[in-house]
Amino acid sequence: MLNLLEKVALEPDHWLDGFVRYCPGSTGLLLRRMRWQHQLAALGPYARFEIGTLITGGKNVSIGSHFSLLRHSGLHAVSGSLRIGDRVSINSNVCIDACDNGQITIGDDVLIGPNVVLRASDHLFSVLDKPINQQGHTGGCIVIEDDVWLGANVVVVPNVTIAAHSVVAAGAVVTHDVESGMVVGGVPARLILRRK
Repeated sequence: MLNLLEKVALEPDHWLDGFVRYCPGSTGLLLRRMRWQHQLAALGPYARFEIGTLITGGKNVSIGSHFSLLRHSGLHAVSGSLRIGDRVSINSNVCIDACDNGQITIGDDVLIGPNVVLRASDHLFSVLDKPINQQGHTGGCIVIEDDVWLGANVVVVPNVTIAAHSVVAAGAVVTHDVESGMVVGGVPARLILRRK
């Protein structure tokens, strides 16, 4: 009974979150910025959160200046760590997930295309006589250095660093580190060319 009462007591905050997430226009932009400014570990000036954006684990999220998060994208850092630099633009329907003891660091001047997924931890699955959803997670780390462009539908798995000045082509799955100034693509991602 006490558990139910605790849940009911939190409902007004959930209603407020829902209203703020989907409030349209300039009013919605202002409300979302104000809400996140008080719930994140750090938020620089000139941040823009479009309609339908979601952040969980806000106390574990730090965001620099001139940041934009477009429609229906989510930043998640419950029991994890997410650090985002300055002048980072994240397009629509992106999922950046540092939950379950994961760590994600995104540098300055990074462009992230629509439908990108960065997930810093994986499910454990080594025990055959126990369902995967009951085996827990293993934390990992993703580092996206400065001046990187991730094209649409890119997936980055745990324990990968994408070095500065790199480009990841649309639809690529990045399973290994990417050196500075490389253009990579494919599944798994491999070198296409070196930027000059």
